[in-house]
Amino acid sequence: MPNAESLAAASKPAGADADEATRNNLLRALRPDDLARIAPRLQSWAADAGTVIYEPGDDVRFVYFPAGAMLVSFVVLLDDGRGVETGLIGREGAVGGIVSQGRLPAYSRAVVQFPGSGLRMLSSDLEAAKLESLTLRNLFARYADCMMAQIFQAVACNAAHSIEQRAAKWLVAAIERTGDHDVPLTQEQLASMLGVGRSYISRVIQSLKLRGVLEVRRGRMRVRDIALLNALACSCNDLVRHHFEEVLRGVYPTEQESAGLKDEDGFEAARMAS
Repeated sequence: MPNAESLAAASKPAGADADEATRNNLLRALRPDDLARIAPRLQSWAADAGTVIYEPGDDVRFVYFPAGAMLVSFVVLLDDGRGVETGLIGREGAVGGIVSQGRLPAYSRAVVQFPGSGLRMLSSDLEAAKLESLTLRNLFARYADCMMAQIFQAVACNAAHSIEQRAAKWLVAAIERTGDHDVPLTQEQLASMLGVGRSYISRVIQSLKLRGVLEVRRGRMRVRDIALLNALACSCNDLVRHHFEEVLRGVYPTEQESAGLKDEDGFEAARMAS
């Protein structure tokens, strides 16, 4: 499995232009002077699905800003070896030391679910910039509040909602962030993230197939009826989105905004490889 060391090999020298930075909605929300403050420290990077950004106990040396259709999961590892997802981060957010004072150990695993490109910077550089700018510090504190809301909601969701509701919620969240109804995820991966057995998720997927909601292809699922999928999902995504809109309006992705990201990310991946 690729890890954070491979991210360094896939990165470019520091310094991002405004167009590149605004592919991440959180960076796009910064005031122009705050973006100019950190842009010279931002570094382009790309990662494949399955790349581990950090493991529990690792020093969080970098803050990562997913862009385009890239998705990163926070996964808490249990005593029996299972890993349960507690947060899904796309271009609306960041992974790493957002409110911490420099380098602190990671509590959970952070792993790339959907491949793509983004930006990163040293946690210490971000901390120095926050000390220089109250507005920058305030924006990242508001984002941390939104992340906590997502985690609180995930705890309630895992305890109270059915496997079908949670599976539908996850697929809807992925589509909102990527704009693509073709989700590169296996049943086994979905079961692992939801913390349930493969047999349970297989029954749910079979039921969704029979109702014409999705079809399963090799290594991926294709959503055919997004309206019905939305109706089957619990309201947790909507509650988190509402909180984002209250605290950081315009940062949470919409499916309409995500249209065309697949082509954009293909272009960006080619640019990073050149």
